[in-house]
Amino acid sequence: MGNKFLDIRASIDFSKHEIDSIIKRKLKVSDFRWKMEKQSLDARNKSNIQWQLRVIVHSDEIKAEGHNTIPKLEIDYKKRDKKIAVIGSGPAGFFAAYCLQKAGFQTTIFERGSDVDKREKQILDFEKNQNFSSEGNYVFGEGGAGTFSDGKLTSRSKRIKSERAFVIEAYIEAGAPEEIRYLSKPHLGSDNLKNIVANLRETYIQLGGEIQFSTQINKIHKDRSKNVSIETKDKEYQFDYLIVATGHSAYDSYEMMMEAGLPFQSKAFSIGFRVEHLQKTINIAQWGKAEIPSLKAADYALTHKTAKGNAVYSFCMCPGGKIIPATAYEGANIVNGMSNYNRDGKYANAAIVAALDLRKYLGEDLKAIDAMRWLQELEQNFYTDTSTYAAPANSIKAFLNNKSESVSESSYPFSLYESDLLQKMPFHITGTIKEGLKAFSRKIKGYETGNLIGLESKTSSPIQAIRNKEHKFVEEDRIYICGEGSGFTGGIVSSAADGVKTALNIINQ
Repeated sequence: MGNKFLDIRASIDFSKHEIDSIIKRKLKVSDFRWKMEKQSLDARNKSNIQWQLRVIVHSDEIKAEGHNTIPKLEIDYKKRDKKIAVIGSGPAGFFAAYCLQKAGFQTTIFERGSDVDKREKQILDFEKNQNFSSEGNYVFGEGGAGTFSDGKLTSRSKRIKSERAFVIEAYIEAGAPEEIRYLSKPHLGSDNLKNIVANLRETYIQLGGEIQFSTQINKIHKDRSKNVSIETKDKEYQFDYLIVATGHSAYDSYEMMMEAGLPFQSKAFSIGFRVEHLQKTINIAQWGKAEIPSLKAADYALTHKTAKGNAVYSFCMCPGGKIIPATAYEGANIVNGMSNYNRDGKYANAAIVAALDLRKYLGEDLKAIDAMRWLQELEQNFYTDTSTYAAPANSIKAFLNNKSESVSESSYPFSLYESDLLQKMPFHITGTIKEGLKAFSRKIKGYETGNLIGLESKTSSPIQAIRNKEHKFVEEDRIYICGEGSGFTGGIVSSAADGVKTALNIINQ
């Protein structure tokens, strides 16, 4: 049987019959089967929005055509006597532990937060009563910050193809829709992720893995036998290896690692605000109409380089979503975005952020601890205005005209208060964002009608671990770090792939 890749265009509500007809016409075959390889929306012509599809067709009537396949990542089981601790149950930590458990190691995940069911209840209580929980919030808890997000599975890295395929298959086996294999912008949605994360945990436990919730690691050190010791508030554990996957918001964990002598350096990152629009405004701008029944909400991705060469861009765009209070700690105020799988909410939101290198802003010799504390203080300053989780807000129009204006309508669960956001961050950041917003308003009709809300500071970490190619801390031979907390990845897929690679580095020793 031969096979052939075929690139075709199809209507936005295409059926299997439509694709069959196109294949018959283009390839002149009658007996065949096909499989979707890629699907992306082309909305450049608003009067004729179409899907761009790549399918692979199998038939005895066509000549065999070679094609590149992604090598399948196989993890062979072998009984091993090494014990491995993993700190953090986000994508990086979970997939590191999952792969190692499949390979025959005995792994234990230590998660400072709650399991996903309890965590959801704690988040709902927070939004209803402002009862903040340090164990169950939008950042800490089972599955990490990504559990209560849009669940985007995009990644720009071309060096993780096998790892990405492995992660995608694991998600599908845990209940994710099969479309995440081929959609150009796959996403899971927070409503799906809650169930997927719980199902992944059960699979891991069935393999013999252990997970301890509400267990924060307070100290790391090595003993003379080169084993790694970790301590909680009431117990000490010894392991042969340690993998740190704490995410980029765990400031106290960073300090704990630095006290243990593990090396970090400051690096560039981005900060800004959340921009919110009525979803129909984005739909009309992108599609020419307020809705298209067969499509979910429209999205966008925007970038701009200022006259001074500074970068400003949109990040983590959540169509049909809502803005959430995403602080990891009481007494700080940060916002983020999330959406469910159907993306059917009234609003659209995205981070609009500008790049910031504190080494240039505060001094070239800036230590990692000082960069982290600078950001921590900024996040706390956004709380002290009201000593509540009310978020500062301003309309884009007022912001661009150096004025402030009250914002009455938003998806944010707490109140908003009028604020001159220009005064709340370094001038070169707000200046860069202003120039970017002007450019974005020229690109997307109606963009200037949106609102700026809160502080967005979690696009990436302001510090980076100094690790070697095996993901070990340079001075340590049994302590590894991976995921967003390492400062080398961003997002669910790249972090999960980093966890897989870390596990393979241990397996292949």
